[in-house]
Amino acid sequence: MGSGVAVGSISSDLSEGSLQQTGLANDVAISGNGFLVAEDGGQQVYTRDGQLSPDANGDLATPTGALIQGWQAVNGTVDTNAPVTALNIPSGQVIPAEATTEITMGGNIPAWSGSGTATPVPATITAYDSLGNPVGVTLTFTPVANTANEWTLQGTVPGSGSSSTPQDLFTTPPTVTFNPTTGQVSGITGVTANADGSFSLPVTTMPSGYSFPSGDKWDIDFPTPGSVSALTQFAGSATASAVSQNGAAAGTLTSYSIDQDGMIVGSFSNGASENLGLIALASFANAGGLESTGNLNYVATGNSGQAEIGTPGTGSRGSLVGGSVESSNVNLASQLTDLVVAQEAYQANTKVVNTDSTVTQSLVQMA
Repeated sequence: MGSGVAVGSISSDLSEGSLQQTGLANDVAISGNGFLVAEDGGQQVYTRDGQLSPDANGDLATPTGALIQGWQAVNGTVDTNAPVTALNIPSGQVIPAEATTEITMGGNIPAWSGSGTATPVPATITAYDSLGNPVGVTLTFTPVANTANEWTLQGTVPGSGSSSTPQDLFTTPPTVTFNPTTGQVSGITGVTANADGSFSLPVTTMPSGYSFPSGDKWDIDFPTPGSVSALTQFAGSATASAVSQNGAAAGTLTSYSIDQDGMIVGSFSNGASENLGLIALASFANAGGLESTGNLNYVATGNSGQAEIGTPGTGSRGSLVGGSVESSNVNLASQLTDLVVAQEAYQANTKVVNTDSTVTQSLVQMA
């Protein structure tokens, strides 16, 4: 006692820092509690440093080379019951082509009174076979002469091979009937309405010369009457179109992003998206008990308790913010103020020591 000073303890300030947007797909910040889980030299470490980047193997890594852990997706599906592993961003990954099975109609057909001359309304869209070959589809609504609110639907695709003759999709073109009061589809010949009032018109003759899966059939879908996407018959311009289809050509991974749930979502050249993996977060009963190993990495100790690893946004774990990083939680103004206070206190203490030394020397000389 009274012989000097010693460090009582060193603790880490684990309070959350402000988030700063970077716009980089690799960066991720934690909003709330939790730590990213990483593997460094066979040891599991924990960090809030979300400045990530793929290494030479495509594994998502921290600035120090520790591999970020999570659950790798298989064909777009993530199994969070499996053990965590290094997350890989498969550069150049190709997703296979998907054959079209549904084509959805939308827009408006000009009201048809049954008299006079009405112009056929065509709608085109590109469908795909199982190899990703494009199939141009033309759906044409033609007014039924002398019958109000009724249109026949003719579907064609280009001839295959050396044939230039279009192929018909329907042996007998069906008739689409609209309600004269609501302007909504009220019936299609040979088709029973679904429970929600929508209609699914099956194509009776699949195009030949293309690589369609065995038993593949197309459905021309007419959304629920009254819905925003429903095909209508109102006075006005013709905007009817085939608004979407569920097929796609093969695609190559072009970019990816990280959502608030920690899901890494890849975007492909064919416009499709697919889950690539899910980032894991760890929480601790006493995060202050973690031991720092440098470079913003921590390891669990008996004082911190074991890591509770799970998905972001569950338990006490926070959410993730893609394209952002967490700034330092150090307040420079308060730290500089504390430094000045400590410096003044040190100078005051040195003056006490100097005064004591002078008094002691004077007493010795008097003796």
